[in-house]
Amino acid sequence: MSITSPDLTKQPPRSPRVRLGGYVILPRMLDKGRATIAGKNGEYHYNCPMDQRFLDFARVDPEALKKQLAAGKGDWEILEWINANAKNKPTEPEIANWSTLAERRAPADPESRAYFNELHSKAAQQREDIVTWFDLLDLDDYVSFGGKA
Repeated sequence: MSITSPDLTKQPPRSPRVRLGGYVILPRMLDKGRATIAGKNGEYHYNCPMDQRFLDFARVDPEALKKQLAAGKGDWEILEWINANAKNKPTEPEIANWSTLAERRAPADPESRAYFNELHSKAAQQREDIVTWFDLLDLDDYVSFGGKA
């Protein structure tokens, strides 16, 4: 996988659980952004609702971030850019708390639950351990690229 442009038609982005600077979601979002710029994002979408949770927390403009990705910056350089340009300057404990809450997030309303259940049923309805959005994303990524649930 090229760091500057992963091909998400051949492999999934990183798990939403992978952290950069303590932030969950961020490495996955960077993979999707780079792939989108390269035209290799497949079914994945940069600035999706999950990405927006990170962007809202850090108060980072998604288009400004995308410009940094287009410039070929690596993960560490992007993190430094985020730390310098984010309108919210959370402390390490605040980032850790936010990331823990994001990892535990499950559908909170009937519409979200119905959507979650539909995706869960398609991927592996027999799996009773799929509870959070991160669980579902990891499962979907795995089965989408040939894994058996």
